[in-house]
Amino acid sequence: MKSSLPRRILLNATGLLVFAIAVFPVFWMASTAFKPNTEIFSTTPKPLPAHPTLDHFDLVLNGGIAEVSFWEYFRNSAVLALVTVLASALLALMAATAVARFRFRFRTTFLVMLLVVQMVPLEALVIPLFLDLKQLDLLNSLGGLALVYIGFAVPFAIWMLRGFVAAVPRELEEAAAIDGAGPVRTFFTVLLPLVAPGLVATSIFSFITAWNEFIFAYTFLEDQDKYTLPIMLQFFFGRSGNAWGPIMAASTLLTIPVIAFFLLVQRRMVSGLTAGAVKG
Repeated sequence: MKSSLPRRILLNATGLLVFAIAVFPVFWMASTAFKPNTEIFSTTPKPLPAHPTLDHFDLVLNGGIAEVSFWEYFRNSAVLALVTVLASALLALMAATAVARFRFRFRTTFLVMLLVVQMVPLEALVIPLFLDLKQLDLLNSLGGLALVYIGFAVPFAIWMLRGFVAAVPRELEEAAAIDGAGPVRTFFTVLLPLVAPGLVATSIFSFITAWNEFIFAYTFLEDQDKYTLPIMLQFFFGRSGNAWGPIMAASTLLTIPVIAFFLLVQRRMVSGLTAGAVKG
């Protein structure tokens, strides 16, 4: 018992240190967003603003940087994120059910290819995807960009959901069939509620991927009214200097929806990751 106390203290201290290191950049970002320029560029930086101000948020929210308002950028990002989450969840669930429940030719090859696709650096796909979207006449459109995001999210979602589907006992589906439920009704009333935690877990990653992505959005979009929030940040960077106050304010606003979405579904995500961590 005596030897376990120092061990617990050490583990807790290590956990607090890791937490502090991970949270400090976010804290400094939010703190800088409320500092006036005199404090931001001060030679003696302080962790908290001595004279808090909302001027940086006012500049970002009232469209003082571009022809398009902040809320249009927000709308574009929200539409892309929601479409990516919903479409990738639906496609991944159907594919994961097929992989986990049926045996078919090239099933193992399909699973291996899912891993191989995720090993390819996304930056290496910019030019090929640009040419593909150009041939399909989908450049400079949110629909084409959504297809790219869905393509990135689906392989990971399939691999994750495969474990959740495999964890559902087949006897439950057989019992529903005996009671007269057809395949479609069994899927929606038996399988879907049981793998819902897995859908939440994969949706988190899909949402973050679509919400924070910059390179493909900046490459494929031309019109400002179709830009997303990450692209908006680059308006504050210039040759003569960077507007760090508005940059931090915009970054704080960009982070809030991700945190809110995570807090909304964190309980189901934790239970989903635990339930899905089984050998399928």
